[in-house]
Amino acid sequence: MRILVTGAAGLLGGEVCARLLAEGHEVTGLVHRNPDVRANNGDAVAIPTIAGDVSQPMLGWDEARFAEVAAAHDLLVHCAATVRFDLAEEDYRAVNVGGVAHALALAEAGGMDFLHVSTAYVCGDTSGIIREDEPLPESGFANGYEASKAAGERLVRASNLRWAIARPSIVVGEYESGTIRQFDTTYAAFKLIAEGRVRHMPAREDGTLDFVPIDHVAGGIAVLANRMDDAAGGTFHLVSGQPLPVAQFAQAIGSYPNFHEPDFVAPEGFDPAALPALERRLYRRVAGLYASYFQRDPHFSDSEFRALAGRGCPPTGEPYIRRLIDYCIEAGFLPEA
Repeated sequence: MRILVTGAAGLLGGEVCARLLAEGHEVTGLVHRNPDVRANNGDAVAIPTIAGDVSQPMLGWDEARFAEVAAAHDLLVHCAATVRFDLAEEDYRAVNVGGVAHALALAEAGGMDFLHVSTAYVCGDTSGIIREDEPLPESGFANGYEASKAAGERLVRASNLRWAIARPSIVVGEYESGTIRQFDTTYAAFKLIAEGRVRHMPAREDGTLDFVPIDHVAGGIAVLANRMDDAAGGTFHLVSGQPLPVAQFAQAIGSYPNFHEPDFVAPEGFDPAALPALERRLYRRVAGLYASYFQRDPHFSDSEFRALAGRGCPPTGEPYIRRLIDYCIEAGFLPEA
């Protein structure tokens, strides 16, 4: 197929491009400010790229360019999004909602199929079993990111295209080695916790985290792209399906002699204003943005993806968390003992 991947310079988009290219597809990467498309291992992905801005109508192109790109591709894989948790509502609306609308318009102009990358956390603050075919909630989102991704999904579902939706959970390093090309989002909060600069986090006793390896997510997106005939109209959780208790996560950190095991506090008894001044600033600027993940217990079912792909995520749990931590130390992101 001739596949256009938006957000191709991003962490997940680059790995998706590498996998689709390796499977023999003609892949074009849509990039914005960063022109470099790289796989998760850091290797450059040798594909043609097009500069465009999904937040702009017709991606900022003139009509001729828009029509040319639309006609040149069979499938659009929409990875482009902002994954930050600290933006204003208008920023989420421009990229995560408007960006979907503009990408859909491009796909419609060329008669492309549309594979949309969302997030499993469009479930909001719901705990318990989360099925892939459940209706989207109207409220209860932890932040503007989750709300905007849900709004983007609604646009996809309302379109006249043949579409499928992929929903990753918390994307972290490669399964066997823990390798990750860039340390951002969740990793920034993890670093502050491990180094003891943020020592207190609000967490429920039954809170869990669904960490999923990037290779499972990118490989799953490639499966959906290859099997759009079967995937069309479906929603697929690309998750570990093995929620890690937050207490076990804390113990894994604390098992390293140079790291600090965080002190989890019941949410109703947690007061950020009572933290020491430096910790209070770091909590509000970074760690606190991810605190909601420690206060939920979603169990994402991936039965639809397993039925389609014939496989799920390999076992994760504490051994996998230790591999992630070991890679952070090896790469110099976290200090050695």
